[in-house]
Amino acid sequence: MKNSNIVRLVSSIALCFAAAALGSLFTMTQIATWYAGLHKPTFSPPNWIFGPVWTILYILMAIAMYLVWNYKTKNRVEHESRTTGLLYFFIQLTCNSLWSIIFFGLHAPLAAFIVILFLWIFIYLSMQKFFKVSKTAGQLLIPYLVWVSFASILNLSIILLN
Repeated sequence: MKNSNIVRLVSSIALCFAAAALGSLFTMTQIATWYAGLHKPTFSPPNWIFGPVWTILYILMAIAMYLVWNYKTKNRVEHESRTTGLLYFFIQLTCNSLWSIIFFGLHAPLAAFIVILFLWIFIYLSMQKFFKVSKTAGQLLIPYLVWVSFASILNLSIILLN
């Protein structure tokens, strides 16, 4: 593997896990306190499931980002899809961290729900562009979109129950 490929892989992993770390700064201290006091729907998973699921999702996201970033475009359409896809990816990553800050840090589930809708949209847009560059990269984002869809329903349920 060329040095530039290694730098891109490490950078992709670092960026995704930096977003995860930022979000967890606001999340971890609130799980046993504020979050524990909320009324949650019966389909709410146990708290221990979130860590492993998000770890897997961040790994998949990092690999998808790397595949697209490292792809050598062959034409203008691929180049545009790669560039725009990475832009959408960075926007969704920002929304991802912002959701944790708003939901857990500010204790604002309604505002967080608005953010998670934008998160969903930008994951979907990233996937669309990633598929045009690398089918594998697009597929790697499918579990993330499914999980965020579930998280959106959970977020809305918490708003309605509290």
